Amino acid sequence: MAYTTINKSQDHFNVVIYTGDGTSSRNITGVGFKPDWVWLKQRNTTRNHALTDSVRGVNKQLYTNLNSTESTDSGTVTGFISDGFTVGSDNQANQNSGTFVSWNWLAANGTASDTNGSITSTVSANTTSGFSIVSFTGTGAVATIGHGLGVAPKMIIIKRRSGGTEAWPVDCRQLGGTLYLNETGTLQSYGDTSPIPSTAPTSNVFSVGSAPNGNASGSTMIAYCFADKKGFSQFGSYTGNGSTNGTFVYTGFKPAWVMAKKTNGSGSWRMWDNKREGYNGDNAFVYANLSNAEESDGTLVDFCSQGFKWRGSSQDMNGSGGSYIYMAFAENPFVTSTGIPATAR
Repeated sequence: MAYTTINKSQDHFNVVIYTGDGTSSRNITGVGFKPDWVWLKQRNTTRNHALTDSVRGVNKQLYTNLNSTESTDSGTVTGFISDGFTVGSDNQANQNSGTFVSWNWLAANGTASDTNGSITSTVSANTTSGFSIVSFTGTGAVATIGHGLGVAPKMIIIKRRSGGTEAWPVDCRQLGGTLYLNETGTLQSYGDTSPIPSTAPTSNVFSVGSAPNGNASGSTMIAYCFADKKGFSQFGSYTGNGSTNGTFVYTGFKPAWVMAKKTNGSGSWRMWDNKREGYNGDNAFVYANLSNAEESDGTLVDFCSQGFKWRGSSQDMNGSGGSYIYMAFAENPFVTSTGIPATAR
């Protein structure tokens, strides 16, 4: 029997909530590691998401609810530190009395040049947790890009950073098509003239098409790549049953974070985590594709020791016969590397 190689999920992914104070420089701690990717959202008001990573550099933000290019702002995430990150006074990250959530991932705390693909990429890869950040300059043609994971990624999120406003394509190999992180639409077919072609990722590279939001000529591009890691992360799909006794999704771990979206009909990307009032009875969620404040509409989800279970019949998450995709990261693996069951919180 194979066991997870990650005994403490919080060494690679963690959720931190905090209240802003409006000061010009403030350390947000409690992450447990020096993050390479910080995804911020203000919870108590309408505010854009803000994504900062160590490959693009601090003070540079992308917004999952917008198709806009990368912006530079010296008041948002201004540094990565050993136990978290530093924010400035911008309302985006530190509005006085504002409540915030940060989702934090560890990559390599450094970069390497990857020449495996037809385009040389700059990569920060965590092969233990199956996560890498990949930067490259587009050519406008079908191409391959090195991702540094050593195994084929299961999900890839791509964003054009410069030169044009483009949607966020998401390669969903579980269902064989492309979704868009800032949109509500259905699964789209692969194609060479689309952002993502049908060629599946390998252990060394992923492919991009000639569309501007996959490989715009002369534009800087960023990709976030994810591979399944037993007991830590899973990227899969499920079918809704339309019942308040909803579908159970087995992950092999107790989730700390889940994002899901309907794929055979219109629906938003919704996110829950284990630090906000977001699961097992409270169920406040955040939309990845909208700037809305945290909210709850009766779409209930339980985080269980081996997965998550829907407790509502919402079409967005558990409609009868609906097809859905999800990303999940662990709070605890169900079984550790020693074969001993993990202790639930």
